Amino acid sequence: MSALTQAADDNTLSDIQHQWAKCKYDTFNNDNQVECLEKLIDINQKAVSRQPKRDDLKVWLAINKSTLAGVDGGLSALSLVKESKSLLESVIQSNPNVLEGSAYTSLGTLYYQVPGWPIGFGDDDKAESMLKRALAINPNGIDPNFFYGDFLAQDGRKSEAIAYLKKAQKASPRTGRQLADKGRQMEIANKLKELQ
Repeated sequence: MSALTQAADDNTLSDIQHQWAKCKYDTFNNDNQVECLEKLIDINQKAVSRQPKRDDLKVWLAINKSTLAGVDGGLSALSLVKESKSLLESVIQSNPNVLEGSAYTSLGTLYYQVPGWPIGFGDDDKAESMLKRALAINPNGIDPNFFYGDFLAQDGRKSEAIAYLKKAQKASPRTGRQLADKGRQMEIANKLKELQ
């Protein structure tokens, strides 16, 4: 792979990450958010089709689909989260450490946010297991600490939740992810306010 090709591939991932942050944190109208995410999923799907071995792009396709499910809700949400789950499971099989364990973080998040049987596949025990694996790979990361803290809060384990959310608050800024970090920090602050 040439240096130019590598740079283009890296830009594809950073462009997808940046656009996700814009859709999630910079688009306030629900309809616009849905449209933004649908366009991004199309771009992300094409990138995966061009580079089917890129597990990082598959993780982001799963993140984009599950984000759309959360925003749009409705009947399509369950099929989107099932597609996300399948993508994340395949990445964990082939490359569990990609993007500092983000597949574990995302899959763990799905397990606690999706309803359980008979509607969905939600499972708090699996959620906790996946989120702990993510933390083992990336113990100081903003996302694994935030989502584990959020899971603990939903599970009624308030003091543990606060500890992980405060750790997420202290996470180092991620290069090129300023908007995502700013949005996540707002979510952390709001969650801490709810708990205190």
